[in-house]
Amino acid sequence: MRDLYDLTYDEVAAELGRMGEPAFRAGQVYQWLGRGAGDWPAMTNLPASLRERLSRTFRLDGLRLSERRVSAIDGTIKCAFLLQDGNLVESVLMRYRHGYSICLSSQAGCRMGCAFCASARAGFGRSLTSGEMLQQVVRFAAMEGVPVHHAVVMGIGEPLDNYTELVRFLRCLNDPRGFGMGLRHVSVSTCGLVDKMIDFTDEGLPVTLSVSLHAPNDGIRRRLMPIAARWTMDELLEACRRHTRVTGRRVTFEYALFDGVNDRPEHAEELAERIRGMLAHVNLIPANELESGGLKQSSGNAVRRFQDILAARGIQVTVRRELGSDIMAACGQLRRRLEEAKDD
Repeated sequence: MRDLYDLTYDEVAAELGRMGEPAFRAGQVYQWLGRGAGDWPAMTNLPASLRERLSRTFRLDGLRLSERRVSAIDGTIKCAFLLQDGNLVESVLMRYRHGYSICLSSQAGCRMGCAFCASARAGFGRSLTSGEMLQQVVRFAAMEGVPVHHAVVMGIGEPLDNYTELVRFLRCLNDPRGFGMGLRHVSVSTCGLVDKMIDFTDEGLPVTLSVSLHAPNDGIRRRLMPIAARWTMDELLEACRRHTRVTGRRVTFEYALFDGVNDRPEHAEELAERIRGMLAHVNLIPANELESGGLKQSSGNAVRRFQDILAARGIQVTVRRELGSDIMAACGQLRRRLEEAKDD
């Protein structure tokens, strides 16, 4: 049975047209999807007979809540959702000064194998459908009863490794007949799939592109990220420059700092030289440590020193605020624990 959330507005309209329903019904149904409806009785302005017919063809429960955690420190909420086939994904709701933001997953697991990431360690299940990504936003917002105006596709998975469904999701998320989130309030992360980055630039979607850089040179990057063996930093940075030329929007470089690996003053100097003059912003991340990962979190002094060196050389730089540290809010941590518990 197909999930109704996987359909675009035009596809919903076509399905209802085949049922002999008037055109305005498509708008009603799609509004309910934008509100995160999880069952048919919730659609109170639809005739019971239509709801019954729809329920025989489509489902609305592509996500089922498996576990919910609330941070006692900052109110961050992390949920593990169970997909229809038993795969698990994570989503995180964070509150900032500008409002609520959701971090969502694009895959159940990840194939990129980054040394510092918990997502890959629980194994790869599959890529998500556009509807499964959409439900992480609309169902989460409905469940918590808060307005959500920002989304980051930066949870479990490599979004550009799920390219077609990602683009479809973004267009559905933006559709004013449904949830209607402005794409300038959406960020998409990538570890650096250069060919897909070029395609994504040409889609013309005004989202913020975040690139997981994590190193000032190819040698360190290859140690941390297997994808660096496929594309050099020069190739990656040229794709970023092309993105800024075509879109006029800056790129965000994510840089997780690890003690003695990529956090020394000479690393900051080298990074500043590599990206000088780019329309870009560096987001420094006090990294999470993983058991048996062999990587240690940089000290607060090292993070501040790195930030100061970049700023002194004219690089826009901030340190990411840590949220939900008491509820395993980092990507993949909760999913990994739940997957391990199933195997016990």
